[in-house]
Amino acid sequence: MAKLKITLVRSTSKCRKNQKATVEALGLKKIGSSVEQQDNPQIRGMIKTVSHLVSVEEI
Repeated sequence: MAKLKITLVRSTSKCRKNQKATVEALGLKKIGSSVEQQDNPQIRGMIKTVSHLVSVEEI
């Protein structure tokens, strides 16, 4: 199964509550932090919610 590397590139300071919660649920804390997640529909949906805050690359 493929993996995704997700990196937080923008601040969540002026975002909606659900977007902040999504960023935290992905495991991201500070700008520049990265996590590896499995590529599945749930994670893709979370990425779509905060697509303007993160960058994604396939591993």
